[in-house]
Amino acid sequence: MAPDSVAVIGGEDGLARPAWAATDPLMRNYYDQEWGLPVTDEQGLYERICLEGFQAGLSWATILRKRPAFRAAFASFDPEQVAMFGAADVERLMQDPGIIRNRLKIHAAVKNAQATLELRNDGGLVDFVWSFRPANTPAPSVPAEIPTQSPESVALSKALRKRGFSFVGPTSMFALMEAVGMVDTHLLDSHRRGSSGIWPIQA
Repeated sequence: MAPDSVAVIGGEDGLARPAWAATDPLMRNYYDQEWGLPVTDEQGLYERICLEGFQAGLSWATILRKRPAFRAAFASFDPEQVAMFGAADVERLMQDPGIIRNRLKIHAAVKNAQATLELRNDGGLVDFVWSFRPANTPAPSVPAEIPTQSPESVALSKALRKRGFSFVGPTSMFALMEAVGMVDTHLLDSHRRGSSGIWPIQA
């Protein structure tokens, strides 16, 4: 049976999860404790935007395993500190084996920090991003029913780019919206469906 046609997998703890969160302990803990819960602080949202950018072309598990190293390398994703990174910092990061050593993505993280600070003059990153929350959320029964982007993620991507952000494509921004609770794409039979407190269980 194709993975996209499998709804949820029951764990030894009796909880139902999607296949991607059912076996790897790191992914399971991330799914249970973090993914889909609202992120409404500037630093947390900036970090998620950067990590989604670094994830492009890679698996999220790879990024999650490297997140402690990313946090160490990028000053815990404090935008005020990262915004001041210069050429020497970029070269330092390019030599750091703990992160994804992609020069364009590293430059994007610095640029995104600077853009985050600029947004403080216009309501801030959190209000800006959350203003693209849709009126409705998907209600998928199987993974194949989960979209990879939406009109809102396309609009958010365009708006962020206009504000100076990089590596914020529509697919990455939909993944961001899923991760921070702006949409609920937990499968209907998952034990996490509706846990964000934003969307009803059977949306």
